[in-house]
Amino acid sequence: MISCSRSVGGRVLKLQRNHFHQNVTKLREASSIKVTPGKMVATNKSVAFCWLRNDLRYHDNEILTKANINADHVVPVYCFDPRHFKGTYHFGFPKTGPHRAKFLKESVEDLRATLRNRGSDLVVRIGKPEEVLPFLIKSVAATTSHLVFQEEVTKEEKDVERSVRDRCKDAGVNVHSFWGATLYHKTDLPFPINKVPDTYTNFRKAVEAQSRVRGVCNMPDKLKPLPENLDLGEIPTLSKLGVEELPMDQRTAFPFSGGETSGLARVKNYLWDTNNVANYKETRNGLLGEAYSTKFSPWLAHGCLSPRYIFNEIKKYESQRVANKSTYWVIFEMIWRDYFRFVCMKFGDRVFYPSGIMGKKVHWKRNAQLFEMWKDGRTGVPFVDANMRELKETGWMSNRGRQNVASFLLKDLGLDWRLGAEWFESQLLDHDVCSNYGNWNYAAGIGNDPRENRKFNMVKQGLDYDPEGNFIRVWVPELKNIKNARIHTPWKMNIAELTNAGVSLGEDYPKPVVIAPEWGRHDHKMNNSNSNKKQKGSWMPPGQKRGIDFYFSGNGK
Repeated sequence: MISCSRSVGGRVLKLQRNHFHQNVTKLREASSIKVTPGKMVATNKSVAFCWLRNDLRYHDNEILTKANINADHVVPVYCFDPRHFKGTYHFGFPKTGPHRAKFLKESVEDLRATLRNRGSDLVVRIGKPEEVLPFLIKSVAATTSHLVFQEEVTKEEKDVERSVRDRCKDAGVNVHSFWGATLYHKTDLPFPINKVPDTYTNFRKAVEAQSRVRGVCNMPDKLKPLPENLDLGEIPTLSKLGVEELPMDQRTAFPFSGGETSGLARVKNYLWDTNNVANYKETRNGLLGEAYSTKFSPWLAHGCLSPRYIFNEIKKYESQRVANKSTYWVIFEMIWRDYFRFVCMKFGDRVFYPSGIMGKKVHWKRNAQLFEMWKDGRTGVPFVDANMRELKETGWMSNRGRQNVASFLLKDLGLDWRLGAEWFESQLLDHDVCSNYGNWNYAAGIGNDPRENRKFNMVKQGLDYDPEGNFIRVWVPELKNIKNARIHTPWKMNIAELTNAGVSLGEDYPKPVVIAPEWGRHDHKMNNSNSNKKQKGSWMPPGQKRGIDFYFSGNGK
């Protein structure tokens, strides 16, 4: 992914690589299955192969429409790339963890079902696209062959694109790429990519004033058929991909399946069925349940939902029901998503460097023990631990949680930001390379943030957004008998109080790995939580600025 040193500092890497070494071996064996020659499929017509990656949808899909217009046969293809199920670049965490792997598999299954309803199908292979696609195209004797795909941004994806393009062109295949991942098309920006502003506000104001969001593509009712007798391939099991299959944790705030069908249903529910979108700005910093935020991000990350489709639905909702700050804020946050993608285009590999896109030298520590405590939710700081356990068990974490656990790793523990970025890459349902690494640059103070030395106060944040400790009780049940807000600081309770709550610090629950001096400023709130005014979803302090829904930004301290 990046061109700097691969040295990792020992133990963290070994722990993770040993953990899933056997699964990777299984995957290597599985990935070799499709390389044997197959039956030649003959057709005297033109064929367009649509290479699908992070665009797993039928609606608003330009590569499908272009292929359908310009060829006699359309062949949608998805490759399960074995490299996506190996280790992350520096620390060897499973690159696609079990929750996202399950969501991805469900998304591929759903797309196949949708295509079948449209008179088509999805060809599925396990293997590297630069090997699979030329082989597949060669197996179909067409008068003219085309390969169509949606462009990506960062190095690993661009390297694969380049290799696919070169090999296909060498074989006489016509290669066409399109842009479709963002709300604003890259050619509609009011500046060239190398002039993308270094702050989000300037970017947003410029595109809102000078650019337009294009309409969604008109999709055909039916796609042109696949060539006859083409081997469709089977969608692999998670086990075949080297991934452990986990049951859904019933505590999850994201109880949804992957795929376009469930994504479209979520948009309908959040806007039209419940009107939750009209209160979004007030509830989006919630922590429990499915209703406090849009939850669109996993579907956006996999391309199961088009950002332009969501934009159009918001505009319809505003014209038919209500337009307010909440409805606008969903669009505001999709512009954040665009911004990080264009920032990654502008700065390239620098988003992965230790010094970030701004080239700022910071001394980061690598302490395997501290990192393990952070990722497993065993730091002894309940608000941090609750969020980290939710991530590990479900693949989901709220926006508010992401801001806080990132700040804790970076500012309280002083650990290398890339540890956090790669762990999020492994675990998040909604991992998007540009948004994830852009946001970790932002949190580490080496990215697009005009404010320096931002640090979140873990105790204040917990009291502000989980004043009664209900979120902590769900995810840190060892502390469930501690009453009210005192659950945020169990280390301040005396032995009698802890015994009465059935807690023994250092045994049932860890002692805190660090206590920041500023946490003590809010002791007076511990016994007054019942008097906190609550808004919809959860209590928010008046005037509190909040971060974005999909990732973490904002300056709430």
